[in-house]
Amino acid sequence: MKIGITGAAGQLGRLAITALRNQVPAADIVALVRRPETATDLGVEVRRADYADPASLAQAFQGIDVLALISSSDFNDRVGQHRNVIEAARSARVGRLIYTSVLKADTTPLLVAGDHKATEALILSSGLDYTILRNSWYTENWTASLPMAVAAGAVIGSARNGRVSPATRQDLAGALAVVTASPGHSGQIYELAGDLPFTLSDLAGAVSAETGKHIAYNDLPADVYRGILDGFGLPPGLPEVIVDADVCAAAGWLLDESRTLSRLIGRPTTALAEAVRVALAGH
Repeated sequence: MKIGITGAAGQLGRLAITALRNQVPAADIVALVRRPETATDLGVEVRRADYADPASLAQAFQGIDVLALISSSDFNDRVGQHRNVIEAARSARVGRLIYTSVLKADTTPLLVAGDHKATEALILSSGLDYTILRNSWYTENWTASLPMAVAAGAVIGSARNGRVSPATRQDLAGALAVVTASPGHSGQIYELAGDLPFTLSDLAGAVSAETGKHIAYNDLPADVYRGILDGFGLPPGLPEVIVDADVCAAAGWLLDESRTLSRLIGRPTTALAEAVRVALAGH
């Protein structure tokens, strides 16, 4: 059985390839990437597959039995790019398509969810066998900025006391590998999240415990938080996405307590304290 992973040179894709190599022979795995030279270190077959180039997809998907579509990071036309992948998979007679969506994609008001909801609809109408992984917000979306928070003495956000259940990329990549390599997941839609919900105040507390310094959580009005993020020189549109996620978190949209993720990967998800320790290592 040939398993193809799109976006294999990205952060989630690389972790998925590594996890998959622990479950199936490397010879059965194909890394599908826009620029093959970025994936030569993965230890598997590499094929060029550009979401925006349907001809490359048609060629790359030949002989692929199970295809994992890791959602595009290009926000300009994500649905169009995903449509190209779905159509090429259907033409290549791929046996099953797996898609990395977002938590509660069918109902959430999360700003980034619209493209995922539209892509899920395309998959459901394609006639392809499918598995949809509705991934929670990445833990790293919060922990990546923790060194700056320690320097400033505070975690900032607009999530109020909202409980969230994010998961690390490592844990979500593990689920992707399991679902890709094993039977029994056809036609399933999984909501995937961390086992133990927390608030951003809890996050600040975990940082305090790790560093031995008092780190507060300062909850800010959304417009104030957005202005601060704008001052960091982030890519256009990203501050709006970050603030929107916090606002949705305050309303409970980033919370799932099903523990489906830990059941899939066969172990508890990464604890908050461990995620904080990793984020602050070396700082």
